[in-house]
Amino acid sequence: MFKIVSDSACDLSQAYINENDIDIVPLSVSFDGEQYFLDGVDITRNECYQKMVDNPKTYPKTSLPSVDLYYKTFEKYVKEDIPIVCFTISLIFSGSYNSARNAKELILEEYPNAKIHIIDSKQNTVTQGLIVDQMVKMKKNNLPLETALEKIEKVIASARIFFTVGSLDYLQMGGRIGKVAAAASKIDVKPVIIMKDGDICLGGIGRNRNKLKKKVLEVADKYLTENGKDNFVISVGYGYDASEGVSFMNQLEETLNVKLQSETNVAIGIVSGVHTGPHPIGLGVVKKYETV
Repeated sequence: MFKIVSDSACDLSQAYINENDIDIVPLSVSFDGEQYFLDGVDITRNECYQKMVDNPKTYPKTSLPSVDLYYKTFEKYVKEDIPIVCFTISLIFSGSYNSARNAKELILEEYPNAKIHIIDSKQNTVTQGLIVDQMVKMKKNNLPLETALEKIEKVIASARIFFTVGSLDYLQMGGRIGKVAAAASKIDVKPVIIMKDGDICLGGIGRNRNKLKKKVLEVADKYLTENGKDNFVISVGYGYDASEGVSFMNQLEETLNVKLQSETNVAIGIVSGVHTGPHPIGLGVVKKYETV
């Protein structure tokens, strides 16, 4: 069939990864710009969030996976003549895609018949996980690889993240999404952020956390209603406060009158957390592959 690989920005649980035989290539994080820890290998998301909570003026940075890490991951399956489908975080956040492409080029020099497909998910965290999950479902249902690749591009086009944050500081320090933060900070509010097609935009503003979560759901509901709620898979992403995540899941199901896909609800990981801070909350949505 084919092998599914993703960088660690997909934030899928270890149980899900093991059950579905996915290889994860870790990004890394540094708190001082000198020592780097592999995401999920040398440091857990909870440990990272705890450091951020304990040191609120420390702004960690991430680094893309090395070409060598991708090369070693790919080579295992290339030697067995197994096609590979590799998903990466959106280029707006990391050069992981380019690292994977470079590894592919090196592989092809030694293994000219290798079949490696590198896909920019144009997303991250919970929605990247949902995209990977749709490829897992197509693999389980024995769709031909060519068909699955065509469908996954349409799934990616439908993908959205709707979320808010606890502090604007991390958005501003991250640089890549500073325009959204700057627009909100001028009037002392926090943003509702939408990520689509590999980029981000402002979906609304607010000051109160509960009102912001309500606004997140309103913006998401509008998109889902316009495009057919039944066509989508929906999961929640949350940060340091797991209890808030559970509460938001219940609020979402009641407000939007939908059922979450629980196995892809995620604690938002290190890669996204360095940009959002320890208190992001929101949801990811993608169209079911059968509907595209």
